[in-house]
Amino acid sequence: MEWLNYHHLLYFWSVAKHGTVTKASEELRLAQPTISGQIRMLELSLGEQLFVRTGRRLALTEMGQVVFKYAEDIFATGQEMLNAVKGQGSGRPARLIVGIADVVPKPLGTQFLKSALKLDQPTHLVCLEDKLPRLLADLASHRLDLVISDTPAPSNLKMPTYSHPMGESGVTLFGTPKLAAQYRRGFPQSLHGAPILLPTPNAMLRRLVDQWLLHHQLHPAIIGEFDDSITLKVFGQDGYGIFPGATAMEQEICRQYQVRTIGRLDSLTEHFYAITVERRLKHPAILAIVQAARRELHK
Repeated sequence: MEWLNYHHLLYFWSVAKHGTVTKASEELRLAQPTISGQIRMLELSLGEQLFVRTGRRLALTEMGQVVFKYAEDIFATGQEMLNAVKGQGSGRPARLIVGIADVVPKPLGTQFLKSALKLDQPTHLVCLEDKLPRLLADLASHRLDLVISDTPAPSNLKMPTYSHPMGESGVTLFGTPKLAAQYRRGFPQSLHGAPILLPTPNAMLRRLVDQWLLHHQLHPAIIGEFDDSITLKVFGQDGYGIFPGATAMEQEICRQYQVRTIGRLDSLTEHFYAITVERRLKHPAILAIVQAARRELHK
Protein backbone atom coordinates (compact mmCIF):
# COMPACT_ATOMS: atom_id res chain seq x y z
CA MET A 1 0.00 0.00 0.00
CA GLU A 2 1.25 3.50 -0.86
CA TRP A 3 1.33 5.98 2.02
CA LEU A 4 0.78 9.71 1.78
CA ASN A 5 3.24 11.99 3.57
CA TYR A 6 0.92 14.46 5.30
CA HIS A 7 3.74 16.88 6.08
CA HIS A 8 4.39 17.23 2.35
CA LEU A 9 0.65 17.72 1.79
CA LEU A 10 0.54 20.41 4.50
CA TYR A 11 3.36 22.38 2.87
CA PHE A 12 1.64 22.11 -0.52
CA TRP A 13 -1.67 23.22 1.01
CA SER A 14 -0.10 26.29 2.64
CA VAL A 15 1.65 27.39 -0.58
CA ALA A 16 -1.56 26.82 -2.57
CA LYS A 17 -3.52 29.00 -0.14
CA HIS A 18 -1.01 31.87 -0.12
CA GLY A 19 0.25 31.64 -3.68
CA THR A 20 3.89 32.03 -2.67
CA VAL A 21 6.50 29.98 -0.84
CA THR A 22 7.51 33.12 1.09
CA LYS A 23 4.14 33.51 2.83
CA ALA A 24 3.89 29.76 3.43
CA SER A 25 7.33 29.77 5.09
CA GLU A 26 6.19 32.58 7.39
CA GLU A 27 3.07 30.65 8.37
CA LEU A 28 4.87 27.35 8.86
CA ARG A 29 8.07 28.90 10.28
CA LEU A 30 10.21 26.89 7.91
CA ALA A 31 12.93 27.90 5.47
CA GLN A 32 11.78 28.44 1.90
CA PRO A 33 14.18 25.81 0.42
CA THR A 34 12.79 23.25 2.88
CA ILE A 35 9.20 23.88 1.73
CA SER A 36 10.16 23.88 -1.96
CA GLY A 37 12.07 20.63 -1.53
CA GLN A 38 9.18 18.93 0.30
CA ILE A 39 6.70 19.96 -2.40
CA ARG A 40 8.99 18.53 -5.09
CA MET A 41 9.04 15.26 -3.17
CA LEU A 42 5.22 15.28 -3.08
CA GLU A 43 5.12 15.86 -6.84
CA LEU A 44 7.55 12.98 -7.39
CA SER A 45 5.52 10.65 -5.20
CA LEU A 46 2.30 11.54 -7.05
CA GLY A 47 3.93 11.62 -10.46
CA GLU A 48 2.24 14.95 -11.22
CA GLN A 49 3.23 18.63 -11.40
CA LEU A 50 1.14 20.61 -8.94
CA PHE A 51 2.28 24.21 -9.54
CA VAL A 52 3.23 26.44 -12.46
CA ARG A 53 4.87 29.83 -12.00
CA THR A 54 2.92 32.88 -13.17
CA GLY A 55 5.03 35.96 -12.55
CA ARG A 56 5.91 36.05 -8.86
CA ARG A 57 3.16 33.69 -7.81
CA LEU A 58 2.61 29.96 -8.02
CA ALA A 59 -0.61 28.81 -9.66
CA LEU A 60 -2.14 25.37 -9.34
CA THR A 61 -2.13 23.06 -12.29
CA GLU A 62 -5.32 21.15 -13.11
CA MET A 63 -4.07 18.22 -11.04
CA GLY A 64 -2.92 20.65 -8.34
CA GLN A 65 -6.51 21.89 -8.03
CA VAL A 66 -7.72 18.32 -7.53
CA VAL A 67 -5.09 17.67 -4.83
CA PHE A 68 -5.86 21.01 -3.15
CA LYS A 69 -9.55 20.11 -2.86
CA TYR A 70 -8.67 16.83 -1.15
CA ALA A 71 -6.19 18.62 1.11
CA GLU A 72 -8.87 21.11 2.17
CA ASP A 73 -11.18 18.25 3.16
CA ILE A 74 -8.44 16.31 4.93
CA PHE A 75 -7.27 19.20 7.11
CA ALA A 76 -10.81 20.39 7.82
CA THR A 77 -11.69 16.87 9.00
CA GLY A 78 -8.53 16.79 11.13
CA GLN A 79 -9.52 20.05 12.80
CA GLU A 80 -13.02 18.72 13.46
CA MET A 81 -11.50 15.65 15.09
CA LEU A 82 -9.38 17.81 17.40
CA ASN A 83 -12.39 19.96 18.27
CA ALA A 84 -14.47 16.86 19.02
CA VAL A 85 -11.76 15.41 21.28
CA LYS A 86 -11.42 18.71 23.12
CA GLY A 87 -15.20 19.16 23.32
CA GLN A 88 -15.15 22.36 21.27
CA GLY A 89 -17.58 23.33 18.54
CA SER A 90 -16.12 23.68 15.05
CA GLY A 91 -18.80 26.08 13.86
CA ARG A 92 -19.60 23.68 11.03
CA PRO A 93 -22.59 21.29 11.04
CA ALA A 94 -21.67 17.75 12.11
CA ARG A 95 -22.07 15.44 9.12
CA LEU A 96 -24.17 12.31 9.63
CA ILE A 97 -24.57 9.78 6.82
CA VAL A 98 -27.40 7.32 7.41
CA GLY A 99 -28.37 4.32 5.31
CA ILE A 100 -31.96 3.10 5.57
CA ALA A 101 -32.75 -0.43 4.43
CA ASP A 102 -35.34 -0.27 1.67
CA VAL A 103 -37.72 -2.49 3.65
CA VAL A 104 -38.04 -0.02 6.54
CA PRO A 105 -41.33 1.94 6.36
CA LYS A 106 -40.52 5.43 5.07
CA PRO A 107 -42.78 7.38 7.48
CA LEU A 108 -41.21 5.57 10.42
CA GLY A 109 -37.62 6.09 9.24
CA THR A 110 -38.34 9.75 8.51
CA GLN A 111 -39.82 10.25 11.96
CA PHE A 112 -36.68 8.86 13.58
CA LEU A 113 -34.28 10.99 11.52
CA LYS A 114 -36.00 14.30 12.26
CA SER A 115 -34.63 14.20 15.80
CA ALA A 116 -31.07 14.55 14.45
CA LEU A 117 -31.96 17.99 13.08
CA LYS A 118 -33.37 19.24 16.39
CA LEU A 119 -30.09 19.24 18.31
CA ASP A 120 -28.44 22.44 19.51
CA GLN A 121 -25.40 21.52 17.43
CA PRO A 122 -26.26 21.83 13.71
CA THR A 123 -26.29 18.52 11.83
CA HIS A 124 -25.77 17.99 8.10
CA LEU A 125 -27.88 14.90 7.42
CA VAL A 126 -27.24 12.67 4.40
CA CYS A 127 -29.82 9.89 3.98
CA LEU A 128 -29.34 6.98 1.56
CA GLU A 129 -31.56 3.99 0.81
CA ASP A 130 -30.45 0.58 -0.45
CA LYS A 131 -30.50 -3.15 0.18
CA LEU A 132 -29.17 -4.10 3.61
CA PRO A 133 -26.06 -6.04 2.40
CA ARG A 134 -24.81 -3.04 0.40
CA LEU A 135 -25.48 -0.67 3.29
CA LEU A 136 -23.56 -2.92 5.67
CA ALA A 137 -20.62 -3.00 3.26
CA ASP A 138 -20.61 0.81 3.19
CA LEU A 139 -20.86 0.89 6.98
CA ALA A 140 -17.84 -1.40 7.30
CA SER A 141 -15.80 0.87 5.02
CA HIS A 142 -16.90 3.92 7.07
CA ARG A 143 -18.85 5.47 4.19
CA LEU A 144 -21.90 5.37 6.49
CA ASP A 145 -22.23 6.27 10.16
CA LEU A 146 -25.46 4.39 10.79
CA VAL A 147 -27.75 1.83 9.17
CA ILE A 148 -31.42 1.52 10.14
CA SER A 149 -32.93 -1.89 9.45
CA ASP A 150 -35.80 -4.20 10.41
CA THR A 151 -33.32 -7.00 11.18
CA PRO A 152 -30.04 -7.08 13.12
CA ALA A 153 -26.80 -7.41 11.18
CA PRO A 154 -26.10 -11.07 10.26
CA SER A 155 -23.85 -12.83 12.74
CA ASN A 156 -21.67 -14.27 9.97
CA LEU A 157 -20.38 -10.87 8.82
CA LYS A 158 -16.60 -10.61 8.70
CA MET A 159 -16.56 -6.99 9.85
CA PRO A 160 -17.51 -6.09 13.44
CA THR A 161 -20.96 -4.47 13.66
CA TYR A 162 -23.32 -3.88 16.55
CA SER A 163 -27.12 -3.95 16.33
CA HIS A 164 -28.75 -1.60 18.84
CA PRO A 165 -32.50 -2.22 19.37
CA MET A 166 -34.56 0.86 18.54
CA GLY A 167 -37.92 -0.60 19.50
CA GLU A 168 -40.75 -2.61 18.07
CA SER A 169 -44.19 -2.12 16.58
CA GLY A 170 -47.25 -4.23 16.00
CA VAL A 171 -48.65 -4.70 12.50
CA THR A 172 -51.96 -3.27 11.28
CA LEU A 173 -53.87 -3.92 8.05
CA PHE A 174 -55.18 -0.86 6.18
CA GLY A 175 -57.54 -0.29 3.28
CA THR A 176 -59.72 2.29 1.59
CA PRO A 177 -62.94 3.16 3.44
CA LYS A 178 -64.82 0.77 1.12
CA LEU A 179 -62.44 -2.15 1.76
CA ALA A 180 -62.27 -1.38 5.48
CA ALA A 181 -66.06 -1.52 5.79
CA GLN A 182 -66.10 -4.82 3.91
CA TYR A 183 -63.28 -6.66 5.69
CA ARG A 184 -63.56 -5.34 9.25
CA ARG A 185 -66.64 -7.48 9.62
CA GLY A 186 -65.57 -10.94 10.77
CA PHE A 187 -61.86 -10.02 10.95
CA PRO A 188 -59.53 -11.91 10.73
CA GLN A 189 -61.49 -14.73 9.04
CA SER A 190 -62.72 -12.15 6.52
CA LEU A 191 -59.17 -12.08 5.08
CA HIS A 192 -59.69 -15.45 3.41
CA GLY A 193 -59.78 -14.63 -0.32
CA ALA A 194 -59.41 -10.87 0.33
CA PRO A 195 -57.23 -8.84 -2.06
CA ILE A 196 -53.93 -8.03 -0.36
CA LEU A 197 -50.77 -6.11 -1.23
CA LEU A 198 -47.56 -7.32 0.39
CA PRO A 199 -43.84 -6.50 0.55
CA THR A 200 -41.56 -8.80 -1.44
CA PRO A 201 -40.30 -11.93 0.39
CA ASN A 202 -36.92 -10.32 1.25
CA ALA A 203 -38.67 -8.07 3.78
CA MET A 204 -39.00 -9.22 7.36
CA LEU A 205 -42.54 -7.80 7.46
CA ARG A 206 -43.54 -10.10 4.59
CA ARG A 207 -42.17 -13.17 6.35
CA LEU A 208 -43.99 -12.22 9.55
CA VAL A 209 -47.30 -11.72 7.75
CA ASP A 210 -46.89 -15.00 5.85
CA GLN A 211 -46.33 -16.86 9.13
CA TRP A 212 -49.33 -15.16 10.73
CA LEU A 213 -51.61 -16.05 7.81
CA LEU A 214 -50.38 -19.64 7.83
CA HIS A 215 -50.96 -19.92 11.57
CA HIS A 216 -54.55 -18.69 11.16
CA GLN A 217 -55.07 -20.85 8.04
CA LEU A 218 -55.99 -17.81 5.96
CA HIS A 219 -55.38 -17.56 2.21
CA PRO A 220 -55.90 -14.03 0.85
CA ALA A 221 -55.51 -13.26 -2.85
CA ILE A 222 -52.10 -11.60 -3.34
CA ILE A 223 -52.66 -8.82 -5.88
CA GLY A 224 -49.13 -7.38 -5.84
CA GLU A 225 -45.72 -7.54 -4.17
CA PHE A 226 -43.57 -4.45 -3.76
CA ASP A 227 -39.94 -3.71 -2.88
CA ASP A 228 -40.81 -0.11 -2.04
CA SER A 229 -43.14 0.50 0.90
CA ILE A 230 -44.39 3.82 -0.50
CA THR A 231 -45.39 2.26 -3.81
CA LEU A 232 -47.23 -0.47 -1.88
CA LYS A 233 -49.19 2.13 0.09
CA VAL A 234 -50.02 4.16 -3.04
CA PHE A 235 -51.55 1.05 -4.63
CA GLY A 236 -53.44 0.50 -1.37
CA GLN A 237 -54.64 4.10 -1.43
CA ASP A 238 -56.01 3.49 -4.93
CA GLY A 239 -58.03 0.54 -3.68
CA TYR A 240 -56.20 -2.39 -5.27
CA GLY A 241 -56.06 -4.26 -1.97
CA ILE A 242 -55.54 -4.11 1.77
CA PHE A 243 -51.97 -3.74 3.00
CA PRO A 244 -49.87 -4.05 6.19
CA GLY A 245 -48.15 -1.23 8.01
CA ALA A 246 -46.61 -0.40 11.37
CA THR A 247 -49.14 0.02 14.16
CA ALA A 248 -46.94 2.81 15.57
CA MET A 249 -47.72 4.83 12.43
CA GLU A 250 -51.47 4.13 12.18
CA GLN A 251 -52.57 7.76 12.42
CA GLU A 252 -49.93 8.96 9.96
CA ILE A 253 -50.70 6.22 7.42
CA CYS A 254 -54.44 6.87 7.63
CA ARG A 255 -53.94 10.61 7.23
CA GLN A 256 -51.40 10.49 4.42
CA TYR A 257 -53.07 7.80 2.29
CA GLN A 258 -56.74 8.42 3.17
CA VAL A 259 -57.23 4.85 4.37
CA ARG A 260 -58.78 3.19 7.41
CA THR A 261 -57.58 0.49 9.79
CA ILE A 262 -59.07 -2.94 9.22
CA GLY A 263 -57.50 -4.83 12.11
CA ARG A 264 -54.32 -5.56 14.00
CA LEU A 265 -52.44 -8.81 13.57
CA ASP A 266 -52.40 -10.14 17.11
CA SER A 267 -49.03 -11.08 18.65
CA LEU A 268 -47.18 -9.98 15.48
CA THR A 269 -44.21 -7.67 16.18
CA GLU A 270 -41.84 -5.88 13.84
CA HIS A 271 -38.43 -4.90 15.29
CA PHE A 272 -36.08 -2.10 14.23
CA TYR A 273 -32.34 -1.74 14.76
CA ALA A 274 -29.63 0.91 14.58
CA ILE A 275 -26.52 -0.81 13.23
CA THR A 276 -23.12 0.80 13.81
CA VAL A 277 -19.46 -0.19 14.01
CA GLU A 278 -19.40 1.09 17.60
CA ARG A 279 -20.30 -1.10 20.55
CA ARG A 280 -21.28 2.01 22.48
CA LEU A 281 -23.19 4.83 20.80
CA LYS A 282 -21.40 8.19 21.14
CA HIS A 283 -22.42 10.37 18.18
CA PRO A 284 -24.98 12.91 19.52
CA ALA A 285 -27.18 12.70 16.42
CA ILE A 286 -27.21 8.87 16.43
CA LEU A 287 -28.09 8.89 20.12
CA ALA A 288 -30.93 11.34 19.39
CA ILE A 289 -32.27 9.11 16.59
CA VAL A 290 -32.20 5.96 18.72
CA GLN A 291 -33.78 7.69 21.73
CA ALA A 292 -36.53 9.21 19.56
CA ALA A 293 -37.26 5.80 18.04
CA ARG A 294 -37.54 4.18 21.44
CA ARG A 295 -39.95 6.88 22.61
CA GLU A 296 -42.04 6.64 19.44
CA LEU A 297 -42.19 2.84 19.41
CA HIS A 298 -42.99 2.47 23.11
CA LYS A 299 -46.07 4.71 23.11
